[in-house]
Amino acid sequence: MNTPKPNDIEAFKTDISARLGFTPENPIFIVAPEQAAFAIDVKTSTLAVWRSTGRYNLPYLKVGRLVKYRISDLAEFLASRTANHTGEVGA
Repeated sequence: MNTPKPNDIEAFKTDISARLGFTPENPIFIVAPEQAAFAIDVKTSTLAVWRSTGRYNLPYLKVGRLVKYRISDLAEFLASRTANHTGEVGA
């Protein structure tokens, strides 16, 4: 699997931030699971399953009982899942 280029990750970060309604003037660095799920187009319950099973390497933060995701981790996750053909993406 190809390592994403820094430009790709920055583009994903910009896209996720824009999708969530944040601008360069109003940056956000961490988001709730609901926002993360919306940004990567999965259900919040899917993120919970991924956290408990470790199915995908999507880092998250625990702050007390709260779960948070960094925009940069979401961008890297999406960049690592980007493929040009079906045989390219790993599980």
